[in-house]
Amino acid sequence: MESGPAILAGLVFALFGGALLVWTGTRVRHREPVALGVNPVASAALAGAAGVVALGLAAYCLTRL
Repeated sequence: MESGPAILAGLVFALFGGALLVWTGTRVRHREPVALGVNPVASAALAGAAGVVALGLAAYCLTRL
């Protein structure tokens, strides 16, 4: 019964992290800005780090079942 919220949170983190990494990679590959008005390298690095952290949280949630 208590594993339901952990599964839901893990799936949400996994979807968000994966989508953020795909979106950031696509923007960088097409040489488009990841965030307007910000250094392109810094914004891509920060968005990539946020995606990796989200995937890490997904793995943590899903291993706590």
